[in-house]
Amino acid sequence: MERVYMDNCMTTKPDPEVISAMMPYFTDKYYFPANFVSTGSNTQNDLAEFKQIIANSMGAKTNEIHFTSGGTSANNIGIKGYLMANSNKGTHIICSVIDYPDILTNAAFFENSGFEVTYLNADYDGFVDLDELKAAIRPDTIMVMTTFANHVMGTIQPIKEMRKIIDETNQNIALFVDAGHAYGRIDIDVNEYGIDLMSVSAHKIHGPQGVGALYVRSGLQLASTKHGINRIDSLDTGGISIAGIAGFAKAVQLQFSNLQAHIAKMVALRNRLYEGIKKNIPHILLNGPEGNKRIAHNLNVSFDYIEGEAILMMLDVNNITVATGSACASQGLKPNYILMATGRNFVQSHGSIRFTLSRFTTEEEVDYVIEKLTTIVEELRSRSPLYEKNK
Repeated sequence: MERVYMDNCMTTKPDPEVISAMMPYFTDKYYFPANFVSTGSNTQNDLAEFKQIIANSMGAKTNEIHFTSGGTSANNIGIKGYLMANSNKGTHIICSVIDYPDILTNAAFFENSGFEVTYLNADYDGFVDLDELKAAIRPDTIMVMTTFANHVMGTIQPIKEMRKIIDETNQNIALFVDAGHAYGRIDIDVNEYGIDLMSVSAHKIHGPQGVGALYVRSGLQLASTKHGINRIDSLDTGGISIAGIAGFAKAVQLQFSNLQAHIAKMVALRNRLYEGIKKNIPHILLNGPEGNKRIAHNLNVSFDYIEGEAILMMLDVNNITVATGSACASQGLKPNYILMATGRNFVQSHGSIRFTLSRFTTEEEVDYVIEKLTTIVEELRSRSPLYEKNK
């Protein structure tokens, strides 16, 4: 079989229609927006249309959408911009020990800059402790940060419940959400969820790499974190790829045109994969919740007595791409920080494999992965002294 790609949490294959939508901006429409000339005005009109598409996908206004050079850029602009602009109101922020690395590294930056950070714990399935959140809020708290769908375990955080807790304090606390792994895989309305700032990324939903967006609720003040000429957006100055934005908008149209059908397909494939693994391979552990509290495309399983890196490499030999641990956090062989923080031991963490699917994944590919994975696990366990000792 040709390459089976199941690392769609890392990045996704651009849809052919996305590539087609981008091409004119490489050849005939390569202009930056500008006043008084038709080339620049046409680009401005195109950008306005693209912004409307992104805004409609999340229930936002067009003036609340800011194009960025990616999800990490959106995270930095949103977090740093808000905290720098509002530090006179307080210097305490809250996140969790299992958040996405962008959030944790920003939290560490501000902690080293004189802010205080409270890190919430999470339970065995990766849900943030809401009682801890309630207890952590102080008079000087100005932001709560969270990851909508956990990139390792697939856990969907209870954003509405978090918003309710924040609102009950009657304080002006911003809720920042990294939705990079949730956007396009769950229906998100920023008003329904009470989100103040939210980051999304094009390449997670079959769009191009190197472009994203930041939602900023009207009325919020953000300081400039990147200084330079305003080509596309005042928050992410300089040149952002017009072709990339065009591809992003097309990817959003394709993903959201029949979102529930896409979600249902990924859930069915994920369940098919998990049931096949359970049927054929003993001594496994599901990392994260089952059912609709898990993001549609994510399946994370630990295989006892063997290393995930060994499984990954042998799957790669069989033209299957998966991930082990959190590729965004470390390229080394350290145990995954999220799995360890949610109660797994070193063996379970090292033995974990993350399968992430897409709307392009097929049943044939899922069945092929089950077949090869079963053989590989059997072979690796036959060589494992741990397995021989404990079987």
